[in-house]
Amino acid sequence: MTNEEPVGERAPLLDEQLCFALYAAQRAVTAAYRPLLDELGLTYPQYLVLLVLWEHGETTVKELAAALRLDYGTMSPLLKRLEGAGLVRRERSARDERTVLVACTVRGEELKGRAARVPGALLTATGLEEAEVARLREELWGLAERAHTAADRGR
Repeated sequence: MTNEEPVGERAPLLDEQLCFALYAAQRAVTAAYRPLLDELGLTYPQYLVLLVLWEHGETTVKELAAALRLDYGTMSPLLKRLEGAGLVRRERSARDERTVLVACTVRGEELKGRAARVPGALLTATGLEEAEVARLREELWGLAERAHTAADRGR
């Protein structure tokens, strides 16, 4: 018996896996954001929540979770920490008490100006050009859509 495997049956190599390249890139980008967000007193997930609120204003927890592609179980502790930091407020809707509304506080809104510098600082730190970022973002959203469709077919 030999250690040689037929070409079509060789074990997959880690560095050839798309999922691993995406995972490594995501971790590296998040690490590049860390010092920029540390200056704001935010974690990366908290920054994402605030981005949605700055863009859309008051929204429901359900809409926020959908925008961030997170489940409610992940959203709840994240919002609790942001509320504890005085950056967001949560309250039940007067129209439907099952609905929880989330909005930035004055302090959360004040952070928006400082956070506006983060994308440019990330470009500088990584050496990426805006055109590269736009191309990568478009390709990644296309991949996400295809993968979501494939996952739905597999259910």
